Amino acid sequence: MKYFWVLCFVFNVSSLLGQVGIDENSPKFTVRGKIIESETRDAIPNANIEVNGGSYTTSDMFGEFRVQARKGDELIIRHKDFETIYYIIQNNERILVKVEPNEQDKFISKSSKKSKKQSFNSYIDSAEVYLKKDAKKSIQFVTDALELSNSKKENAEAYEVLGDINMFWKQYDLAVSNYRTSLRDNVVNEVELKLAWAYKENRNYQESIELYNAINKRGLSNYQLVTLYEGLGDVYKEIGQSDTSIQAYQDGLKVAQKHIITPKITDLNSKIAEVYNDKGEVQEAQGFFSNSLRLAEGENKKRALQEKIKVADFESKNLNYSTEIELRKQALEDIEDIQLDSILDNKSPLTSQKQNYKIGKAYALQNDIPNAINYLEKSIEEADDREDLIVQKDATRGLSEVYRDAGQFNKALIAYQSYVDIVDKIYALKEQEISQAAKFGKDIVNQQTRINSLESQKALIDTEYQLNTEQAKRQKLLIYSLFGGLLLLLIVAFLMFKYIRQQKLANNLLALKSLRSQMNPHFIFNALNSVNSFIASNDERTANKYLSDFSLLMRAVLENSEEDFIPLEKEIELLQLYTKLEHFRFKDRFDYAINIDENINIKDFVIPPMLLQPYIENAVWHGLRYKKSKGHLEIAITQTQPDEISIAIIDDGVGRKKSKALKTEHQQKQNSKGMGNIKKRVSILNDMYKDKVDVLVTDFQDAEDTGTKVEVTLKKD
Repeated sequence: MKYFWVLCFVFNVSSLLGQVGIDENSPKFTVRGKIIESETRDAIPNANIEVNGGSYTTSDMFGEFRVQARKGDELIIRHKDFETIYYIIQNNERILVKVEPNEQDKFISKSSKKSKKQSFNSYIDSAEVYLKKDAKKSIQFVTDALELSNSKKENAEAYEVLGDINMFWKQYDLAVSNYRTSLRDNVVNEVELKLAWAYKENRNYQESIELYNAINKRGLSNYQLVTLYEGLGDVYKEIGQSDTSIQAYQDGLKVAQKHIITPKITDLNSKIAEVYNDKGEVQEAQGFFSNSLRLAEGENKKRALQEKIKVADFESKNLNYSTEIELRKQALEDIEDIQLDSILDNKSPLTSQKQNYKIGKAYALQNDIPNAINYLEKSIEEADDREDLIVQKDATRGLSEVYRDAGQFNKALIAYQSYVDIVDKIYALKEQEISQAAKFGKDIVNQQTRINSLESQKALIDTEYQLNTEQAKRQKLLIYSLFGGLLLLLIVAFLMFKYIRQQKLANNLLALKSLRSQMNPHFIFNALNSVNSFIASNDERTANKYLSDFSLLMRAVLENSEEDFIPLEKEIELLQLYTKLEHFRFKDRFDYAINIDENINIKDFVIPPMLLQPYIENAVWHGLRYKKSKGHLEIAITQTQPDEISIAIIDDGVGRKKSKALKTEHQQKQNSKGMGNIKKRVSILNDMYKDKVDVLVTDFQDAEDTGTKVEVTLKKD
């Protein structure tokens, strides 16, 4: 307990003192950490990790976290099961937080593991330290870490660092490969963003765009979301899609402004200005460059200098040489201040020799020969002191051209000879650099090959072990799965077939019931019309007899109304009764005869109820009724084949065509519900019972009254 409280006191005091040393201009780096219980070593997930600089994250299911911070920032770790932890960050070291089990409100300090895990982490940390100094040594540390790796998560971390090394040394194809390997073992948003950037640098532009768009934006921090939009804008800029690039930058700028991510606000204003300038929209570019320059001056001297030089290049491109010269002179003063604290590499665009050269060049374009010579000579002198042959070459050639334009040909010749000598030196140096770069690249590729080989060996060993221990189990599982899947597929197919068949049958039965329900009222209505005609003519006796026969017919019709088929014998009885009723009314219009072949066993055949009645009704009402002389109706039932009979309904009435012409305008507008009903019933029954019924309607004879013949073919079950 005494040790614990002393440790807490030291942490709190160091946290307070450390705040004094925060450097707002220092670069950010990634701090990795893990939170565990000290005895069980169980991970503690969902702890709140916050940096006073604005970054925030939580520990994952493994208790691990990553957070962006600067040297001197205060790291704050909060969780409901232990006291809030405060720690001052000194570098990008790994942080291990141990918490005492079963005791709340306690914090055990940051410490390091004395185990194989500690060795892995040490190698990764060493690789990151040497990343920008010595690529070979850094890759060697990654190789050593991979040899100690015991999990996919550790593999992913090692390959991420390896990708970082490749990116720094501009080996973009290797970076792509290593980042993909890292993501294969463990998907991390930060690594996805790195892979998308590596795709862009390797000119895999479509792959970069696809990955940026595929990343889950909800899982990103605000800073990462801005980075994503900025990366998208950079890719679209590279492929010349200026409008899309500006839109991506604008989306990132909105997020950066909302969450006050100042450096990104400056960068995005500057990049939007560059794209507008590339499009030739100078006024828009000028506005955004003004914003970026103002914002950069509020950050730090180096960032302000970078933006000032970028704006000067913009002014130069647009031939505003006076403004360009003024900005570059200001930049020279800033460079002197910066060089007091740091050394600028010759490759940096911030060197004084480059700015003097560009000032001299601008003066030359303004035909200000004295100032042009003065600044070009300064540039040559500084470049010579700092062994910057590239700038010395350009400035010397520029000086030669200025002397030539001024008519000082001797000095121009001397300057040009110096230029040729410098070109020879550069050529020799380039040959040496190319040779060294080839050797360096070869060494890196060899190390990468060794790493790939190591990974392949580990994968092969793991695969062989798994195959030896689980091969029999997998084979059995596969066989059972295939058999079960096939059985399940057959069951599903059978059930689907049965369901579809039942559904179709139910639909057909419902349709038949509906059609039958329409037939009965239709028939009753027509029959009652006949009764009404007798009553209207005061023929009470005939009406009573008609009603008596009609009631018998209706009883039989209602008894059969729910059946799909009835015996042919019953249907003949119904026809005889119905024809008799119709003849009551139209005795002076037709005679009728029902002829049944003696060889037919009518008990062997069934027929849909009320199938023939509409045809008889049509023959009487639309054929025989209009005939000038007395007509004849014949119903003939004959056997055409052993399992088939033919029922013919023949009348010698006026025929279908003449009957239609004799109809009134009102009658012509009405459709024959009975005929339409019969056609639908026949169609459904044939679908259900495989073409059991066939109906053919033709003219009966070639005469003035053509008549009509309806032939119904009925098959035995």
